[in-house]
Amino acid sequence: MEDVIVVGAGPVGLWLAGELRRAGVPVLVLERAGRPSPHSKALTLHPRTIEVLAMRGIEKEFLDAGITLPNGHFGMLETRLDFRPLPTRHPYTLFFPQARTEEVLERHARELGARVLRGHAVTGLTQDADAVSLTVEGPDGPYAVRARYVAGCDGAGSTVRRAAGIDFPGTDATVYGFLGDVRLDDPPAEPGTSALTEGGGVMVVAMPGGLHRVVGVVPGEPAGDLTLEELRSYVVRVLGRDLGMRDPVWLSRFGNASRQAAAYRAGRVLLAGDAAHMHFPTGGVGLNVGVQDAMNLGWRLAAVVHGRAPESLLDGYHAERHPVGADLLESSKAQTALITAFSPEGQALRALLGKLIAEVPELSLRLAARLAALDVAYPPAGVPSAAGSAEPAAHPLTGARVPDLPLSDGRTLYQLLHEARHILLDLGGPAVPAPVADRAHRLGAATYEGELGDDVPREWREVGAALIRPDGHVHWAADR
Repeated sequence: MEDVIVVGAGPVGLWLAGELRRAGVPVLVLERAGRPSPHSKALTLHPRTIEVLAMRGIEKEFLDAGITLPNGHFGMLETRLDFRPLPTRHPYTLFFPQARTEEVLERHARELGARVLRGHAVTGLTQDADAVSLTVEGPDGPYAVRARYVAGCDGAGSTVRRAAGIDFPGTDATVYGFLGDVRLDDPPAEPGTSALTEGGGVMVVAMPGGLHRVVGVVPGEPAGDLTLEELRSYVVRVLGRDLGMRDPVWLSRFGNASRQAAAYRAGRVLLAGDAAHMHFPTGGVGLNVGVQDAMNLGWRLAAVVHGRAPESLLDGYHAERHPVGADLLESSKAQTALITAFSPEGQALRALLGKLIAEVPELSLRLAARLAALDVAYPPAGVPSAAGSAEPAAHPLTGARVPDLPLSDGRTLYQLLHEARHILLDLGGPAVPAPVADRAHRLGAATYEGELGDDVPREWREVGAALIRPDGHVHWAADR
C-alpha cells in the first residue's frame, strides 16, 4: 500500500510530490496524459510563489530564464499596479511558461525520489477507515492500488473530486476569452501591453523563446475553436493593427465558469489547485494559488503520515485554504466585470478606478499585495494544535506570512527552510513555553539560536522567539 498518491502531474501535483519527498514521505504520482503538454495555460509567477520556490532553494533556475516585470494589472485597467514597494525580495511578476514550470518541478520531484507514472488514468475511488482504493487504467490495462491518502490535483474536471462525492458549486460560463501563442513581426515595445476599448480588450505578453501571447475578450465572443484570422480580427479591432501576427503555436478559447469545492477534504481524500477552484484566468493567479495550496497541504500530510501529528491536523488545510480560494473567485469575478465593461458607462468606471489607483498609492499597494498573495495570513484558530494542549493568547504575527528575514550569521530564514522542516527561532528570549516546545519537538523542528540581521521589518524587531511552519507562516511567536 502506498502512503500518498497524488493524482495529476501539473504544477500543483508535482510541487506537492516534491514537498512530500522533502519530508521523507514516499509518493506516487499518477497522470492521465501520456506526455507533458507543450502548451502553457499559465505564464505568470507572482511574488509569493517565487518566495515558495526560494524556501526550497530552486528559485534561481526560474529567475535566470524568466522575464521580470515590476508591475501587474487588475482587470486590465490602464493604470498598472506597481509591485516595487511590496515587502519582499521579489517585488515583480515573472513570466515563465507553465510547460517549463512543469518540466522543472517534475525533474526536482523525480530527483527527490517521487515516482511519476504517465498514461495512468484514475477512473474511480472508494475509501474506508484505513485507506483509499483507486481504479486506474494504465498502458497495460486496468489495475487497482491503495493508499493511506490521495491528493486530487487533477484539474477542474477532477475525477478524484467527483468520485469522492465532493460538491463543486458555482456558476457556468457566460463570457469567453481568446488566447493565441504566435510570432509577431511588429510587437509592442513593452513586454506586457494591454488595451481595452468598446470593441474589446487585448493583452500582449512577451514569452521566452521569441513567442508572444495574445489574450483577451471581445463582446459576443463565441465558444468553439479559434482560428488565426479570428484572432487577427480581434487584435485589429482593439489595437488598430495586427502586430505582424503569424505562425500560431497554440490557439484556444476559455470561459468564466467559477466554482469552488465545498470541502477540500473528504476523509482520506484531499483536493488542491484547479480541482478545488476554477475561475476566469484574470491576473494570472490560478497556478500560484494552486502551488500555495500544495505548500500548505504538504507539511500537514507529512506530519500525519510520520505520526508526528493527529489526523485532525489535515482539517486545518480546508480551514486555511478554502477562504483563500473564495477570495480568489471574488477577485476574478470583479476583474471579469471590469474586463468586459465595454459600454460607455463601463469605460467611465474603468477610467475612474484607474485614476484612483494612480492617485492613491495605498490602494495600488493593497491590490498588488492581494494579487501577489503577500497579504495571506491565517487566523490563529486555523492553526491547529499538534499536541492538543492549551496555549497562551496568540501573538499578532501568528498565522502571518514570514518574509525572508536576514539572520546575524549571514544566512536568511528561507535558507533554513530548504529542508521543509519547522524552524524554531530562539532570538534571545523569552523561554519557549512547554506546549510550544513539545509541539516543535513532535514536528521535528530544527532550531536556530542567534539574532536577526539588520533591516528587519518593524513587526519583527521585538520578536524574541518564533516557531515557523515549513510553508513560511508563523505557527507561534512571542516578543522579548
